[in-house]
Amino acid sequence: MPFLYQTFYNFRNLKNDTIDLSKKEIFLVGENGQGKSNILESLYYSAYGISFRTHTDSQIIKNGEKNFSLNALYNVDENNTQKISIIYENNKKRIEKNGKKIADRKELINTIPCILFSHSDMQFAIGEPEYRRFFIDQSLTLYDSIYIDDLRNYKKVLKSRNAVLKNHEYEMLDIYDKQLVDLGLIIQKKRKNIIFSFNQIFSSLFEEVTGISGVNISYHPSWKEKESENGNIFPASQDILNYLLDRRNNEKENETTMSGPHRDRIDFVKDHKFFIPTASTGQCRLISLILRVAQAVFYTRATNLNPVILMDDVLLELDPSKRTKITSLLPQYDQLICTFLPGEPYERYMHDTTKVYKIEQGGWYE
Repeated sequence: MPFLYQTFYNFRNLKNDTIDLSKKEIFLVGENGQGKSNILESLYYSAYGISFRTHTDSQIIKNGEKNFSLNALYNVDENNTQKISIIYENNKKRIEKNGKKIADRKELINTIPCILFSHSDMQFAIGEPEYRRFFIDQSLTLYDSIYIDDLRNYKKVLKSRNAVLKNHEYEMLDIYDKQLVDLGLIIQKKRKNIIFSFNQIFSSLFEEVTGISGVNISYHPSWKEKESENGNIFPASQDILNYLLDRRNNEKENETTMSGPHRDRIDFVKDHKFFIPTASTGQCRLISLILRVAQAVFYTRATNLNPVILMDDVLLELDPSKRTKITSLLPQYDQLICTFLPGEPYERYMHDTTKVYKIEQGGWYE
């Protein structure tokens, strides 16, 4: 199993100590506010170099302190153990892998991929389009490290293009248009392909849990596709360049780039109609959970590797039958780490080797 231990120093409210994680299933049980989610956050942080709760590293430091550090040992397989150290001091973050400083967080991603289930996942169903774009982009970066560079380069060009529009310095627009289209079409193609693959997984899982058939993920790229004479559907770069040129005056007036992958829409549909407006809160919650299950299944199919699954109190709001269905659908994993409230029937999900920690005031007790 990947996580063997995690050492904390000034991380959130957790005590400065080492937690033994050398079991396939770890259950963290405690009242709200005691540190269960903080432990999951630290594991996610060690795996990706960022938090899933904040983009401001200084907010992670224990009150009254000025720095923090994490050390994690990952047993990727019997012949490959990796040590990750993250040190934040003097408002700067340093990440080390096996004692060597790494320059880019993307070097962590292939070390130990974590699939995180959290309450904020509900935004994938009911939130703004940016949340669904984030989910699809995250799913791609789990196995395609080049896509990280694709996104970064696109965002860099987009930022530069928006700056010249805002500053009314239009001389570079033709150059930025070409770069924006070249990079944007790469992103659009990869998003289209992964959503096609996701639908093969998501639709059947959703039907199995809810009994509702035909719910799909629908991709609506900002740059529309055209059908060629031979039947292939593709967006032509010159057509998009012409499109941008035709709308340039409108963008000058609005001082921003009004089309491209940053404006793509991803929706849930049934019978060619939007599903979310008529879905119940429970159905929306199930969509977010099943998306994560599908993400784990897709990752394994794409890489032939099993992920680490982190679940942060996400089963709490489901009725017993739905809990059973969701847990039965979880794919093969290298490790499962879950949080529970004391009154939850976590014993139902335990195996003989499951390790249970009671979490209280930032400490853990067997």
